[in-house]
Amino acid sequence: MVLIGVWVNGTLEAEERSMAELALLAKTAGSQVLDALIQRRDRPDPATFIGSGKLQELRQIVVATGADTVVCNGELSPGQLRQMEEVVMVKVVDRTWLILDIFAQHARSREGKAQVALAQMQYMLPRLRGWGAALSRQSGGIGTRGPGETKLETDRRRIGKSMAKLRREIADMEKSRTTQRQARRKANVPSVAITGYTNAGKSSLLNRITSAGVLVENALFATLDPTVRQARTSTGREFTLSDTVGFVRDLPHQLVEAFRSTLEEVSASDLILHVVDGSDPDPEGQIRAVREVLAEIDATHLPELIVFNKADIADPLTIDEMLRKYPDSIAVSAATGLNIDLLLQAVEAKLPWPQVDIKATIPYDRGELLAKVYREGQVLSRTDTEQGTVVVARVPQSIAAAIEAMDV
Repeated sequence: MVLIGVWVNGTLEAEERSMAELALLAKTAGSQVLDALIQRRDRPDPATFIGSGKLQELRQIVVATGADTVVCNGELSPGQLRQMEEVVMVKVVDRTWLILDIFAQHARSREGKAQVALAQMQYMLPRLRGWGAALSRQSGGIGTRGPGETKLETDRRRIGKSMAKLRREIADMEKSRTTQRQARRKANVPSVAITGYTNAGKSSLLNRITSAGVLVENALFATLDPTVRQARTSTGREFTLSDTVGFVRDLPHQLVEAFRSTLEEVSASDLILHVVDGSDPDPEGQIRAVREVLAEIDATHLPELIVFNKADIADPLTIDEMLRKYPDSIAVSAATGLNIDLLLQAVEAKLPWPQVDIKATIPYDRGELLAKVYREGQVLSRTDTEQGTVVVARVPQSIAAAIEAMDV
């Protein structure tokens, strides 16, 4: 395939980084990048994305390299897609569809597959007319997975019905996830959501903290289905840790909408562990991209702990600069375990504490109640006496009621 980008604003270095990320996305989708072009313009051409001269140059490169696909580093309108294909005479896809294709490959669960299919249909609906010629020339590859295989024989009415059915299925699956969250809330177990840029090491961090055994791949969007595991702070306090889908610059809006129920693991959490690849050339760009998505799902009000991962391979000067810019942050390595103990301490400091203050003597034969105070509350002081353990603590209302009933 051949990549094409339009440099509208920012620096050339930033545009080259964006194109390098597009190449990595293409590789993740299973394609080989044969060449890449960047055109400097004030704005993309409204008719053909790039200028007519550059479009002819692109056609020549496609012929010379034997490429069967052109990928544009932006989102194409249906008209742009049609007119580009008329000139280059091969399939043209944009960055949005490329990401959707990767999600289609990586979806494993029933919910994940339904969410991806819905996002593909939302994208595909206004483009039905423009994709006919390209799909008649191509029998495989990017853009032909999932619902793309049947788009020629599916009219708008049938797609609309399919989308409605998928939304109902996702809503039913969301009920189960909501019930699980409510059960954890009832048990007074705080929740922490790991979020961040794709391939920043979120699953590796989950494995390091919880020994969850979650699949770890050096690939973009390896995790689509959220994984929730039990974890403990350094003092033994329980909390849940959930791994969520990674984000990327200009994440397609269709995906954010389709995965909204899954992303509620983030918006319903007590704390966000925002994982950043400390070895990336532009860690601040990662932070901005993730925070844009967090704003879309109404999660910007939640406490956030920025975690610069891969500190073992990152430039120490870059890590030091990031820690200065973001003072409430920590540098770790999920691969080596560096500073994981400090991370757990920082998590404990940011988790919400129960609101009921107590001072009580718990008999030694009620050790399970004392353990619950430690597990779900904040012990301020402890004194062992002949009658039992005197604790001053901040605990949930349910535990305070249990202790009060015990004293009666």
